[in-house]
Amino acid sequence: MSKDDCIFCKIANGEIPSATVYEDSICRVILDVNPANKGHALVIPKEHYDDIFSMDADTASKIFTIATEVAKAQKAELNPDGLNIVQNNGEAAGQTVFHFHMHVIPRFIKDDVNIKWLPKKPEADELETLSKALRKRI
Repeated sequence: MSKDDCIFCKIANGEIPSATVYEDSICRVILDVNPANKGHALVIPKEHYDDIFSMDADTASKIFTIATEVAKAQKAELNPDGLNIVQNNGEAAGQTVFHFHMHVIPRFIKDDVNIKWLPKKPEADELETLSKALRKRI
């Protein structure tokens, strides 16, 4: 998808109206029109990044800093019992809009939001081998 056709580029840059919670030169935070729960917000960078793999560290840092402030505002306003920060990359991970965005989702005891997985049981040597390989790439 080209940047010109990207709905999140249009939302982030004010071409499409949104319930904006916060805006600066880097990003716009909006309330999700299809929320998992009341207060579900999206942090969307104004510059187009397909996913986290194409994003620079400075922008990623700013996005997470803003997500922290949004979470605190949600806590003060909605008093949730918890909170999920979700960020999907690639179709296999559930990404449906291919413009990086971070979900900040207030959670309440007995809500119907389900963000779970079945834990695996890797061997200790597998964990050690992979941790060494990843360390070399960071």
